[in-house]
Amino acid sequence: MTNEVLLRTVKLRRTFGGLAANDRVSIELKRGEVHALLGPNGAGKSTLINLLSGDIPATSGEVFYCGRDITKLTPHERSLIGIGRSYQKTNIFPGFTVRENVRLAAQSREPRAARIFSDAAAFGPYCEVVDEALHLVRLAGVADRKASELSHGQQRQLELGIVLATKPRVLLLDEPLAGMGHEESLKMIELLRGLVASHAILLVEHDMDAVFAIADVLTVMVNGVVLITGTPQEIRASREVREAYLGAEEQQDA
Repeated sequence: MTNEVLLRTVKLRRTFGGLAANDRVSIELKRGEVHALLGPNGAGKSTLINLLSGDIPATSGEVFYCGRDITKLTPHERSLIGIGRSYQKTNIFPGFTVRENVRLAAQSREPRAARIFSDAAAFGPYCEVVDEALHLVRLAGVADRKASELSHGQQRQLELGIVLATKPRVLLLDEPLAGMGHEESLKMIELLRGLVASHAILLVEHDMDAVFAIADVLTVMVNGVVLITGTPQEIRASREVREAYLGAEEQQDA
């Protein structure tokens, strides 16, 4: 069912000392939609992703996954139920092959997780998961190459493949296009378009052309608060958004 709400927050708040990095943030992530987070530096975008993934705990408010309150769950527990995330910095095993990187992620679903470094032949059921992930991120042709030999763009594709091997329903992607050239960015955008039908995707990205090319819904944050949520057309037309960005630029220029 498309447009099913998979992940939502209710008045989510995170404070650091006296500063509210996120203040009563309520958003919904729906399957079949790319939901992009926009905002000037310090707006609270990465903090929100960390709250959704469980990397930092909420000060108050709630997080729901498929109707279940998961506010207290750890990052590992959230991963197990279907929430996957990528980070700003590439997070792979450079000395392992592409296939081995993805296989380790698939085997992390194994109840006896200590066996992840066991003989690959003992994990036949995961081969299909690995092959599917490699196909989705278009790395099947380089599956036996070491990850360190890949281009930067391919390493970002591999990181996405690693996330997909955990069989998530929600993807939290923190700057997946960071450091990419134009052609690599276009390839990643096409990959994400191929995934959106079966996933809810939250995207933090500074490449505005890419964001408006792929996003169905955008949420603009300023100083930890949601300023507006709407379609790309609504965001482009918003005077509040223009003023927020111009204000941020003036502060930086001062």
